[in-house]
Amino acid sequence: MRSQNPSRNRRPALKWAGLVAVAVIALSGCSAEVRRGFLPGYTDGQVTNQTGRITNLWVGSWTAALVVGIITWGLILWCVTVYRKRKDDETLPVQLRYHVPLEAMYVILPIIMVGVLYYFTARDQSEIQSNEAKSDLTVQVVGKQWSWDFNYLTDDVYDTGVHAQDIGTQGVLTEQPTLWLPVDERVQFVLNSRDVIHSFWVPAFLYKQDMFPGRTNLFQIVPTRVGEYVGKCAELCGEEHSSMLFNVKVVERDEYDAHVAELREKGQTGALGLEYSRLQQLDSVTQSATEGADN
Repeated sequence: MRSQNPSRNRRPALKWAGLVAVAVIALSGCSAEVRRGFLPGYTDGQVTNQTGRITNLWVGSWTAALVVGIITWGLILWCVTVYRKRKDDETLPVQLRYHVPLEAMYVILPIIMVGVLYYFTARDQSEIQSNEAKSDLTVQVVGKQWSWDFNYLTDDVYDTGVHAQDIGTQGVLTEQPTLWLPVDERVQFVLNSRDVIHSFWVPAFLYKQDMFPGRTNLFQIVPTRVGEYVGKCAELCGEEHSSMLFNVKVVERDEYDAHVAELREKGQTGALGLEYSRLQQLDSVTQSATEGADN
């Protein structure tokens, strides 16, 4: 009688134990990511006063969807297993059968689910887009192909970005304009576009809003975490869309005031207007062409 090698028997067990250990470590390492729904963010605090609300809405939505999916997949597999065709069973099942309570549940339950999702979405959207609170400062953001201008209206200074294709450093963040914001102060953003549709997006803020020519959009946030962030245009706006980047610095009030003073020393006082709107240029060209044709 041959004796079995105990090391051989232990190898599969050790293999599975190692896999389980790796899985546990990986899951524990990304637990914070899971709690945020894999959204941009940090474990040591929220970036703005609204990121927590947005994160909770997102995580709650996909968690509910996952639960519904697991139940649905489980019922499908259960039906496939229990009601599968057996060997030597040539009898056809009943081809038509009604079950009114079950069919009523199919109608009522989805309506309730959609209604709950709609309620929480509408509640949070109304709060996020509310502009009723008094702001501490107002910043006008002007999108242009393919850069940004920042008018600090409260402080009567501005900062301007150079079109990416004009400086030959497409996509290089160090060459892009920087938006400075004081921490823990409510900022009113005024969004405008000079030419085509753009979209003001700071991923870490978990919020973006489109910018339309001839229309002004508003929103408010309170930056709550000092740090540097990256912003970009989230609307395809032409050839150099990928280069339409900007930086965001959330700093203490004294640093913000120092930056404002620096802009004032450079002579960048007042606010840049929208007079260079591409729509106005196109209107002028069209008008000239029409007058030439009439003559």
